[in-house]
Amino acid sequence: MEVRKVSNEKELSDAFSVRKTVFIGEQNVPEEEEIDQFEDEAAHFVLYQDEVPAGAGRFRVLDGVGKVERICVLKSQRGTGAGNAIMSKIEDYAKSQGISALKLNAQVHAIPFYSKLGYTVTSEEFLDAGIPHKTMKKNI
Repeated sequence: MEVRKVSNEKELSDAFSVRKTVFIGEQNVPEEEEIDQFEDEAAHFVLYQDEVPAGAGRFRVLDGVGKVERICVLKSQRGTGAGNAIMSKIEDYAKSQGISALKLNAQVHAIPFYSKLGYTVTSEEFLDAGIPHKTMKKNI
């Protein structure tokens, strides 16, 4: 299992492929909401299992705070540590950029996952793409 910061078109295509499978295919998020206007300004990450794309995520900086977004893992790789690997790589990247605080909007069912990584809930529940979410934050 290897997480790479996207550095070429193939890796970006691989990240988008995983995101489309999980968010559009599994969760019925409209494509125009999943692939958005922030793609060009984000740092993208893709997880490979035996050179096959199996997870993805992206990172942006908003007002000096790192925003972790679009974390997803293919169903076949869930429970293998893939999500932890993606989050660790993104957190290391954020630190290398001088970022000391991160936030993310977690789907409610994923809150226990992010809580184990040290994130705490900081908002009431809200809908994003019709899916219940809460904002979570962590100092790194």
